[in-house]
Amino acid sequence: MTEIVIRPARTADVQAIHGLLAPLVDRRILLGKELVSLFEAVQEFVVAEHDGAVIGCGALHVIWRDIGEVRTLLVREDRLHEGIGGRIVEVLEARAIELGLSRLFCLTFEVSFFTRHGFTPIGEQIVDPDVYAQLLRSPDAGVAEFLDLAHVKPNTLGNTRMIKLL
Repeated sequence: MTEIVIRPARTADVQAIHGLLAPLVDRRILLGKELVSLFEAVQEFVVAEHDGAVIGCGALHVIWRDIGEVRTLLVREDRLHEGIGGRIVEVLEARAIELGLSRLFCLTFEVSFFTRHGFTPIGEQIVDPDVYAQLLRSPDAGVAEFLDLAHVKPNTLGNTRMIKLL
């Protein structure tokens, strides 16, 4: 049996990432992403691969000088509870540190998973007003979620905003 490898995603992985997302979008657990958006962000992704098949993925998106977001973290349903998600988070954390980030944000229903990996719930604004003003200019929906802006609240109901210090 071959081992599971966590590696940077390639454009050839985008269809598989999109396929992993589909059931979670259907169940309204994650927001859908267009293929073009996944291709545009492929450099942010890592994938978990086993026997040539993508069985999990996650992305690291830089929000600001010291803050990144763990996005689109998922593992194929039949491979849950094998530690794959945790391994993906570890790789994304290492990438964040290499980039000079000191905090990681996530918006999740999986509070216990992220708590086990050192994240804690947050509520209030966690950036200073000058940074907040700059972030307001971002067209990225994830940044709006980070800022807890009213126009994204219908899409984030029930999610918990969490942060981890690196």
